[in-house]
Amino acid sequence: MRYTIYGKSGCVFCEKAQKLLDRHNLKYDYVDLEEDHQAMYFVKEVLNARKVPQIMQNNDDGSVEYIGGYTDLEGIV
Repeated sequence: MRYTIYGKSGCVFCEKAQKLLDRHNLKYDYVDLEEDHQAMYFVKEVLNARKVPQIMQNNDDGSVEYIGGYTDLEGIV
């Protein structure tokens, strides 16, 4: 299992999400929305999200689950 964190620089909760996953030795990818315009489109148009972080769980079977924000991640880790 691996997580994907969509965030922006200077986002306190994006940093907290990374630290939380690091503390639990969980793997993740960080996508900076200011640098990746396709990811920005995905977050805004597909997830219909206006805040960061937005977190996805990539399961070993290839499925992907939407987790939500930092508080949602905190509740499942």
